[in-house]
Amino acid sequence: MPQTPQTQLGFDALNTVLKAAGEETRLRVLALLAEAELTVSDLTDILRQSQPRISRHLKLLVEAGLIERFREGTWAFFRLAEHGGAAEVARSLLDHLNPADQTIARDRERLTSVRQARAAAAQAYFREHAADWDRIRKLHVADEAVEAAIVKALGDKPFRSLLDLGTGTGRMLELFAPQIERGLGLDLSLDMLLLARDRLERAGLKNCSVRQGDLYDLPLADDSFDVIILHQVLHFLDDGGRAIKEAARVLRPGGRLLVVDFAPHEQEFLREQFAHRRLGFAPETVTQWMAQSGLEPVMHKSLKPEPGPDGKIAEKIAVSLWLARDTRALMAQPARREVA
Repeated sequence: MPQTPQTQLGFDALNTVLKAAGEETRLRVLALLAEAELTVSDLTDILRQSQPRISRHLKLLVEAGLIERFREGTWAFFRLAEHGGAAEVARSLLDHLNPADQTIARDRERLTSVRQARAAAAQAYFREHAADWDRIRKLHVADEAVEAAIVKALGDKPFRSLLDLGTGTGRMLELFAPQIERGLGLDLSLDMLLLARDRLERAGLKNCSVRQGDLYDLPLADDSFDVIILHQVLHFLDDGGRAIKEAARVLRPGGRLLVVDFAPHEQEFLREQFAHRRLGFAPETVTQWMAQSGLEPVMHKSLKPEPGPDGKIAEKIAVSLWLARDTRALMAQPARREVA
């Protein structure tokens, strides 16, 4: 089986990378960041070193391209770099590191304590809001039915990368993680990112990560992802069309955008108590936004809720799915000749 060609570095660049990695604390940092996204505070707790010293080590690793830094509110998270020659060198070095080594094993034990503290904070937030979420969940189609429809909508062909906008608890990443190489979830809420990161870490999903990001101004390059999902997000936004247009920008040629949201309803309390800006969407509304963003709408489906205990569905909310694709790759392909 042919191997993926590696990115080559110039002499000076490789020398910089090796100098950055070739120091005891910095090598320990690389090993930790291969396991989880961590803050300066996390690393000071694990490595038992001062904040200024850890910050200096992180600065050198970032400058060498071995790790990446991104902000969430007043916090800064660090993770192992995903792309480029320096990232390949880092992963190669770590592949040769014995995981049973005493130093690495001790650091991993302390990392476990950091993760447990995160999990406790996430669960406290969840318990505080669980009643509200349960109340909303009972109003619409069961989550299991919605997720089955999502999997079916995207199941006609494989994809390697997934972007989940407004990721919430990270459930969409968890759902598709086994079949993708890379998953990224963005959300403005630091509390929701806490929940999502805890979910991914509990499931051991190292190919997925989350970070803070504005749906109207994504911190991502054009043509970055094969599939993008907006799951129960648009009803919180003032301008859903703008969010879809921005999502279309980072969709790769031939990629697909899936929107999942409420059909029109009259549950006014959701606007008053839960900050819903829109009470659902008519099929043509989201379809038009997709078309105006240069995408080709290919599917709309509405999932009707099950009747309540009294047999009525008048107060239940239907859930709709819209699927569109980027046609650039399709347009670039030569037309097939029909054979009689």
